[in-house]
Amino acid sequence: MSKQISTPNDINAIPIAARMAGEERRMQILRCAVSLFSQRGFRGTTTKEIAQAAGISEAMVFRHFANKEELYTAILDHKACSGTALHPKDVVAQAVLEKDDRAVFEQLAYSALSVHELDPEFHRLLLHAALEGHELAAMFWERNVRPVYEFLGGCRSIRKQKGVMIEIDPRVVVRAFIGMIIHHSLNNTLWDQKRSLLKISNEAAARQFTDILLNGVLARKAAARRQGDQNGRKATNGSRSASGTKK
Repeated sequence: MSKQISTPNDINAIPIAARMAGEERRMQILRCAVSLFSQRGFRGTTTKEIAQAAGISEAMVFRHFANKEELYTAILDHKACSGTALHPKDVVAQAVLEKDDRAVFEQLAYSALSVHELDPEFHRLLLHAALEGHELAAMFWERNVRPVYEFLGGCRSIRKQKGVMIEIDPRVVVRAFIGMIIHHSLNNTLWDQKRSLLKISNEAAARQFTDILLNGVLARKAAARRQGDQNGRKATNGSRSASGTKK
């Protein structure tokens, strides 16, 4: 049997893989894990398959990550460091200091839309996690979603006390805002990748979503008339209540 002669490329490939530095190897495993999880979900992916995708033994995976939980945490940490999961305070710190409501919401929207566009793989991974009731979904919620609610809700409460914004539960406002962003991203990354229904830049989407959030969709005169009608009904109800009390 003749011995197969390796080409220069083959010779280089094998030693490099074997000599890969610890941190490099760790990142390679993370990339392979994210890719497989996003394609097959968590239940459909084993550590053996992650090892095969990385071209290493399963034992090597556990050498870098003692268990799957450690691997999940490392994925979130990696995404946070790469900018995929920034804390909202880091994104809009200056706008908050300047009390610029439009900039706060617009910058957050643009940041989220850009991340979803640049990293659809992680977006799909999170959807798998949520649908499977996987612990990574709960970890992401606590580390990345809840802080957005608390941060924006806090901003809304302060602004409401100062009479800048209307009387409404801040959590409803935040959910409406996040809902617009997430639905738009899902359309772009999953259902309508060719943007046949709506082709709009992230900048324009962030600006218009912020317009809807802060100003609504009614023309100003109609909005003012509606507010007047609401005030009138409140006054009428107040008069009736007062009349009933006197009786």
